[in-house]
Amino acid sequence: MSGPLAGLRIFDLTRILAGPTCTQLLGDLGADVIKIERPGEGDDTRRWGPPYVKTKDGSKSDASAYYLSSNRNKRSLTIDISSPEGQELARRMVASCDIVVENFKVGGLAKFGLDYLSLREVKPDLIYCSITGFGQTGPYAPRAGYDYLAQGMGGLMSITGEPDGRPMKVGVGIADVMCGMYATVAILAALRHRDRTGQGQYIDLALLDTQVAWLVNEGLNYLTSGEVPHRRGTEHANIVPYNVLPCSDGYFIIAVGNDRQFQRFCEFAGAPELAEDPRFLTNSLRVLHRRELYEILPELTKKKPLDEWVEGLAELGVPSGPVNTLDRVFADPQVLHRGMKISMEFPTSEKGEVSLIGNPIKFSETPVTYRRPPPHLGEHSEEILSEFGLSAEEIEALRKKKVI
Repeated sequence: MSGPLAGLRIFDLTRILAGPTCTQLLGDLGADVIKIERPGEGDDTRRWGPPYVKTKDGSKSDASAYYLSSNRNKRSLTIDISSPEGQELARRMVASCDIVVENFKVGGLAKFGLDYLSLREVKPDLIYCSITGFGQTGPYAPRAGYDYLAQGMGGLMSITGEPDGRPMKVGVGIADVMCGMYATVAILAALRHRDRTGQGQYIDLALLDTQVAWLVNEGLNYLTSGEVPHRRGTEHANIVPYNVLPCSDGYFIIAVGNDRQFQRFCEFAGAPELAEDPRFLTNSLRVLHRRELYEILPELTKKKPLDEWVEGLAELGVPSGPVNTLDRVFADPQVLHRGMKISMEFPTSEKGEVSLIGNPIKFSETPVTYRRPPPHLGEHSEEILSEFGLSAEEIEALRKKKVI
């Protein structure tokens, strides 16, 4: 069965994480993603290890775990776009593609004739998405941008971490990932516009912009009140109790969303009178008196073990859960049932396969497909170029000139 984007071809000039996240998602949805990489080097993340995939013959692998995380469902073609022959080859290919995604510095592809204005001449209805740190305009546009910087400059680190501790970044490159998600949404919207009007367009995505966009409730807390939010550790700005609490054998999460849930929680904790305390009658009052409540709760929650809290509260409809380490995550029956851990054939690896994280989208009619494992550098060069009409002799000539 074909994915919803089957028949679309993407010329992928991205590397690291934000762009590859976007193009992997498009590939999962059925698009043919051609990953363009520099001959002999490839995506920077190929070398971002250890860990690396262990090879059968003990040779050095070009597949780090980081690289594997965002390069499924792609084919790798090496092109030296700094050479005139490479630029001409790229333009020839783009003429038969639907979408270009790139994350070079602002203006970085114009000198190669691979910017939007240049490529629009060979493909008028082209959809072209640029991902940069700060966007194509504004005082910071020329600067290099990274996930870490976006998390800091975009306010996320100021509200992450313990109240008395240092600002903290999130444990994964979440600004990159979310920028890739926004880019995917934008591309799909541009495809809808193209299908209706025949017009392509240019999309300008920035890490900082998207980081600010998903400050969501904390951003609006500031814009509404004028008060600068501060770090609350695992607490919630607007809901109490919503925190990690100790139990007799570890920690668990409680996420009480309304007053009825709070009453059920108190009953299960053996302290029904707490729900009648004038300080804690409503969520608004609990937010005002959070410190008092959080001083009381640990002595109650330490009386039961983790599983009793999680299972007992689940039966009562009170949201709670364990704080899982990753070994527990990928052994969790719900995670496994939902297909969030997958395996794909990887012939060069010691095991003949690699484990990957699955796609969370569940379609009823056009399911996500896992057709290709993350490619080795240049693995599909001959295959792709022959599809674009190059003869074996032309391909060999380009290889001798080190264009591919």
